Amino acid sequence: MAENNSEVLTVKKKSEWPKLISSEDYWAIWLGAFLLVFAMILIIPNPPADMMAKIEESNTTMMAESERAPFRTIAYFKAEDAKGTLKASKVGPIKPLFGFTAKPGTWTSNPIDSFYLSEKDAAAIRDANKEKYDQAKAATAAALAAAMAAESAAEAAQFESEDLNAKAKDEIAAWRAAKTAEGKAKKKATTKAKNIIGSMIVLMIAIGLLFAIGVPFMGRNAKKFLIGFPVVFIIGVLAYILAGQAQLKALGLSYVLFALVIGLVIANTIGTPAWLKPALMTEYFIKTGLVLLGARILIGKIALIGIPGLGVTWVVTPIVLIFTYWFGQKIIKMPSKELNITVSSDMSVSGVSAAIATAAACKAKKEELTLAIGLSMVFVAVMIFVLPAIANSVGMHHVLAGAWLGGTVDNTGSVVAAGELIGPVAMYTAATIKMIQNILIGVIAFGVAAYWALTIERERSGTAGQVDLSVGGALAEIWNRFPKFILGFLGASVVFSLIYSGMGHDWGKVMIDGGILSWANKFRGWFFCLAFVSIGLSTDFRELAVHFKGGKPVILYVVGQSFNLLLTLFVAWLMFFVVFPDITARILE
Repeated sequence: MAENNSEVLTVKKKSEWPKLISSEDYWAIWLGAFLLVFAMILIIPNPPADMMAKIEESNTTMMAESERAPFRTIAYFKAEDAKGTLKASKVGPIKPLFGFTAKPGTWTSNPIDSFYLSEKDAAAIRDANKEKYDQAKAATAAALAAAMAAESAAEAAQFESEDLNAKAKDEIAAWRAAKTAEGKAKKKATTKAKNIIGSMIVLMIAIGLLFAIGVPFMGRNAKKFLIGFPVVFIIGVLAYILAGQAQLKALGLSYVLFALVIGLVIANTIGTPAWLKPALMTEYFIKTGLVLLGARILIGKIALIGIPGLGVTWVVTPIVLIFTYWFGQKIIKMPSKELNITVSSDMSVSGVSAAIATAAACKAKKEELTLAIGLSMVFVAVMIFVLPAIANSVGMHHVLAGAWLGGTVDNTGSVVAAGELIGPVAMYTAATIKMIQNILIGVIAFGVAAYWALTIERERSGTAGQVDLSVGGALAEIWNRFPKFILGFLGASVVFSLIYSGMGHDWGKVMIDGGILSWANKFRGWFFCLAFVSIGLSTDFRELAVHFKGGKPVILYVVGQSFNLLLTLFVAWLMFFVVFPDITARILE
């Protein structure tokens, strides 16, 4: 038996090598790695001028102020702001390249304003907002004066008066809020003419050629891909334009939703033309984006939340996933196990990213993945407003609210948007919790691949003889099902976590957050947008209707998410306020 196992594994290992240049998963890794390495080559040798000296000066001031007063002083915040202005994306050879990754911006009544604004129109906007900006500057100056007076009073009492200290903290907070409002007013009052049509054309060509490199190695026609790609890109641009409309943006309707909807409308009305279909490489686009997402999962940042964050995510998430899958199979008896686990993973882990990985691991149908993602988007659009409203109405502690949002809202962008409706502490906590949860994407994908290989497929085979029951056969089947792009996702996380921790937080904040990841995030957004356009254009409502029979997917999502909301809230309270209250206090500092 041992010899048979060895032979099976040897064959699988040999057959894997050609896939390094012929598999979509591996090409996603190569392209993601290329973009990250390219950014590193341009950014790391070109830090902002006197970066370390400015960081040291700010840190010295911040440390001295922390020792001087029991609260963050005006000088502390000014030093922190000075450090925050340092961004690697603003200097060196990478700076002009950022201009070519621009996407359409915000607009109110004229969609053309999102990508083109004449000098005349820009001047009109500046004139219309000049008075508001002047008022905002005056308000900031007044708030600063009040904060300085309150801080001086607290200092005169040697910071021993709780009332004076509290007043100083409140006045400083008011100054910070006024400063933020001034920044927003300044942005409008300094509006510049823009024309990103040329840069978007260059970006379209660059992205098209980037993905076309791997197309022939995967046995597809690169010429046909390049013929259809501009249409996919243009629809993506339209999705960004719609998402930039001020009122729609305020509702939290993201570009991925519009990309999906536009594609669905075209596919189910006039139909997707045959010549366009070779460009609809959904998984190729989104898997590459997910490799780039991995670089954002920095272990050092996750450690700041600590064990409570792990409890909220690594304990709750598997429980919710298993419960939802069980509920779908045993209670409402969903006919498709693949749809069941994909919806469960989408809802319990981290939305689209988890759904893609899980669908690949269990080999779900494309329409099943589309249905899972569509359900997620509809409910997320509601949750990002309802959950913060509930938290605010009951006076929920901001750390608890953030942990609740981070563990339940389905994607990172929506988590941040929901957290902002509560406050900066909630937003920080929510984003970090979601980051911790994202690590589980790879773990869940492996678990689903193993379960499908060892259990589901064996049950379906009818007899054990139709399935290789050897250890080697089982491992080979798990490896075959495991989505290989997850290796790139995890690899990017490990590499950038090591760089970040090795070079220090301040260096990482400027060079990685403000440079490399900023670059990667631009491309990740475009790749996700192209993927959702492709999903829409590839989806037939008649195929989706079969899976909606009896409303079972909706029931599954509602029941699973309700369970998720209750369990996450309880565990977050338990971890942050009963077991580890000291960590909660540290977050609030």
